[in-house]
Amino acid sequence: MKVLHLDSNHEILAQGLEALGYSNDTDYTSSKEEIEEKISSYDGIIIRSRFTIDQAFLDKATNLKFIGRVGAGLENIDVEYAKHKDIFLASAPEGNRNAVGEHTLGMLLALFNKLNKADREVRKGIWDREGNRGVELDGKTVGIVGYGNMGKAFAKKLAGFDVEVICYDILGGVGDKNARQVGIMELRQRADIISLHTPQTPLTMGMINSEFINGFYKPFWFLNTARGKSVVTQDLVAALESGKILGAGLDVLEYEKSSFEQLFTKDMPTAFEYLIKAENVLLSPHVAGWTVESKEKLAQTIVDKIKKQFG
Repeated sequence: MKVLHLDSNHEILAQGLEALGYSNDTDYTSSKEEIEEKISSYDGIIIRSRFTIDQAFLDKATNLKFIGRVGAGLENIDVEYAKHKDIFLASAPEGNRNAVGEHTLGMLLALFNKLNKADREVRKGIWDREGNRGVELDGKTVGIVGYGNMGKAFAKKLAGFDVEVICYDILGGVGDKNARQVGIMELRQRADIISLHTPQTPLTMGMINSEFINGFYKPFWFLNTARGKSVVTQDLVAALESGKILGAGLDVLEYEKSSFEQLFTKDMPTAFEYLIKAENVLLSPHVAGWTVESKEKLAQTIVDKIKKQFG
């Protein structure tokens, strides 16, 4: 049984597969077309986000039994066609959910306390205490959109604060002791903060737009550690300019390439120029789930799922 690793990962992934009886090959540089020429000789693939595994690719992978995607989602894989071909799919949201929860909380507290702005100013010799007066989280209502692994992890981190946590999800019955599930109207009425934790699907592409934003009863803070293409950046900027959104913490951006390894698919958009200059916007390079610990946990999760499926 042979496995082809298309992206580098923690070494325990290859070691774990070897212990299960698989041999491991790596190819981090060949083009997709070159990979397609040899993929028929492999029983498994390990990938992060290097390229899309589509129907044409899967048709050439005639012996493929599983795909391990070392990340939270499966958006770069044609899931339905893979299932049609009886290929087992393993992603690892359990592996980086804690990291995402911590990063989201960190972004929120940094925004509320203007830490990014204050840090830049002090380094320049500017000592502006009043201009950096913060806002407290206590007493606020945090609305979590998408209450799966990531949303639940963020809610758990909020348990030590004097806040109300509500969640909205297309699935019913997902609320728990850390968040009360509500309908869209209550979310719009009550939320002071909106944190997005949805996967990338046709339903979530562009879901945070002017219609969504303007449906809220009061100005709110916005966090996105999910997927960049779920947000229409021009509409987000318009809301920041008008004050409808009080500030934004963005770990992901609409303009990312599908591999997540580089930012732009084209020249810098005007909307992004606004974001990088705005004092009430905090940016990070898609690293919410990218910790030392999560790298190992992601790899181990894939090994565990393959072991459970194939013994």
